[in-house]
Amino acid sequence: MKQDSAEALALNILAWLVGDDDLLPTFLGSTGMDGAELRARAGEAEVLSAVLDFLMMNDEWVNRWADETQGDPMGVMRARQALPGGEQVNWT
Repeated sequence: MKQDSAEALALNILAWLVGDDDLLPTFLGSTGMDGAELRARAGEAEVLSAVLDFLMMNDEWVNRWADETQGDPMGVMRARQALPGGEQVNWT
């Protein structure tokens, strides 16, 4: 997957995440961002990587995103690998 495709998928996931009243506060808490900072930085590769890292913390979240958006759950991992730092992801 190329970086621009990975960023597009991460933005799609971010949009889904923003619509989830349960997960969004958890994501914001884990990143230390508030809603205003998230809006301002949403297109940055670092934030998009954080979105993918967060989603991949829980298989249920990945599968729920995939079910609700008809997305490819394996695409999340491929997208993360295409973004900066993805080649060094620790999957443990």
